[in-house]
Amino acid sequence: MNVNENDVYRTPVWYPSLANYTFPTTFVKLQPEEIKELAEGNDKGDTVKQVIDRLQMPMRNISGNKFVFTDLAAPTDTSRFAGKRGAVYSPRSAWRFLAESEKIRAAAKSGKVEFICIRPFRRITRMREFRLFIYEGELSAMSQYWLTRHYHRLERNKDGFWKKAGKFVKEISWALPVKTLVIDIYFTADNDILIIDLNPWGEPTDSLLLHGWDQDWAEGPGMKTIPPPYKISGEVNVSF
Repeated sequence: MNVNENDVYRTPVWYPSLANYTFPTTFVKLQPEEIKELAEGNDKGDTVKQVIDRLQMPMRNISGNKFVFTDLAAPTDTSRFAGKRGAVYSPRSAWRFLAESEKIRAAAKSGKVEFICIRPFRRITRMREFRLFIYEGELSAMSQYWLTRHYHRLERNKDGFWKKAGKFVKEISWALPVKTLVIDIYFTADNDILIIDLNPWGEPTDSLLLHGWDQDWAEGPGMKTIPPPYKISGEVNVSF
C-alpha cells in the first residue's frame, strides 16, 4: 500500500504499530473489480462469490460472531448495526451488510477501500466509549461518545476515566502516526483501554461535546460528559 498523509488513519496502516492496544484484526485485500462490486452494492455474482470464498478461512479462525468493516468506515448505518450492533457470523452476511451500507459504498467509490477488516465481535457498553482529542502528543480533551443520555455511573467515575486515558495516551504517544489526532477508545470491564479507530483532527471529524474546533487545545478543555437533567424544586408558576 502506498501510504500518504491521509492513509495513516486507515486501520491496515496504523494497526501494526498499535496492535497490542486494539482488538485483534485480520485483513483481506480486495481486487479492483471487487471494490467496484462493493461500490455498486452488489451482493451476487462471480466476483462477489470469490470475495466470500476468500473470507471463509479468516472468519472461521475467529470463534463466534465477528465485526466486519473497511479501512476507514464501518457499516454503522445498516439494519444489522441497529439491531445487532453489527455482529455477523458468515462471510455471505458480512459482505451483504457491507454492500448495504451507504457509508461503505461511498468510501469504495471514492477510492478509500482496499481491505475488508475482521475483528471478533464485542458488545460494547456505550457508557464506556469515548473520543480522545490528542494535541501535540498529549491528551487535551475527552468526550462521551454516545450523546444519547446522562450516565450517573459515568459522572461518578469521571476523574478515574480521565486519569486512565491520560496515562494511556502517554504510553502510546511514541507509536502514533501523527501527534495531533482524534482516537475513539473503549474501556473494558477490567478498565483496560482498546482503540476502536483513529480520526483526523478537525472537520469532518465530529467534535462531539467539545462543540467545535476553534478553541485553545493547548490549554486542555478536559473531559466532557452529558450533565444530569435539571431538577426544579419549590413553587413553580407557569402562565400561558
